[in-house]
Amino acid sequence: MLIYVCISSHGFGHAARQAALLRELHLLCPHWTLVISTMVDRRFLELVFRDIPVVLRPVRWDVGMLQADALGADPAATLEALKDLEDALPQRLDQEVAWISKQDMPVLVIGDIPPVAAELAEQLQAPLVWMGNFGWDDIYAPLGSAFAAWVRRARDCYQRGSLLLRCPFSLAMNWNLREISLTLVAAEPRSIPAALEAKLQESPSPNVLVGFGGLGLGLEPSLFARWPDHRFLLTLPRNPDLKERLALISNVTLLPDGVRPLDVMPYCRRHLGKPGFSSFCEAMAADLGLHVVERQGFAEASVLMEGLRQHASHRILRREELESGRWALDQPLQPPTHGRLSATGAIEAAKAVKRVAIDTVQQV
Repeated sequence: MLIYVCISSHGFGHAARQAALLRELHLLCPHWTLVISTMVDRRFLELVFRDIPVVLRPVRWDVGMLQADALGADPAATLEALKDLEDALPQRLDQEVAWISKQDMPVLVIGDIPPVAAELAEQLQAPLVWMGNFGWDDIYAPLGSAFAAWVRRARDCYQRGSLLLRCPFSLAMNWNLREISLTLVAAEPRSIPAALEAKLQESPSPNVLVGFGGLGLGLEPSLFARWPDHRFLLTLPRNPDLKERLALISNVTLLPDGVRPLDVMPYCRRHLGKPGFSSFCEAMAADLGLHVVERQGFAEASVLMEGLRQHASHRILRREELESGRWALDQPLQPPTHGRLSATGAIEAAKAVKRVAIDTVQQV
């Protein structure tokens, strides 16, 4: 059996939750071939899929929403990119159909959540399972008439499939499909280097994980010095100058290569970042307090923030508060209104995918 996963190239969160799913699916069906197809940064893919035997196919299936930075969207640039994508997709489809056919195995397609996954599945005559907390129809619809054709195309594709695995914090996704609602989708933390573990365990200050997704935000390093009674954990920035400046801040620890933010969550008390599906799931599973900066121009943010209020201890910050260092880390957290969610979504999704594969694909 070949499981072919079309992953949005929009951001890291789609790949992170598919890594959680495929880890559980590999445990259930270790003989199945797992293929991930995306243009998400290869270093990130190698990090999150490190313990899972996957085949990587570097294909861009969607545009998503182009962003100026981690908190700002760029609709005009998104429209131009969608036009370019439209010209490129037919050849990409032909290439991937030919490659998959050469593998000479029964196939199931998972879409998270490029619309064109429907066309790929139809050309392969393979079952299709969608997994996500939104579709691009939900994201483009509020952006006006210029996106109307893209909304219609996406919605038409999303209505073709065997199953929707609906993640928490979801938009409408009114696709007239059979659905299974999942709990939090998060992978398990891995062990970290002994020296780092000792440093975090022995720190006299509370550890705060800082993360703003793949684009990052480039916070002014001097802001961390405003909180000398806290230790901040950050992934290595790509900008060499920023990395050098952060390394000089005594209460900043840069995570070494091979360590995911998820891996240090058990040693942290709070998380400072933006609204993001996978970071929310991982932080909620670890019972961290979330300090979250409001985000504009992206429809998913509203349901994520509602989920934050309902299911996590939290503080909500304005962007100007973030950029001025007023992070409220010394203030009590707001309690959730509905209590915590369980974190069994990855295994629930893996079992559902296995059932669809066994029920609808002819084994050979």
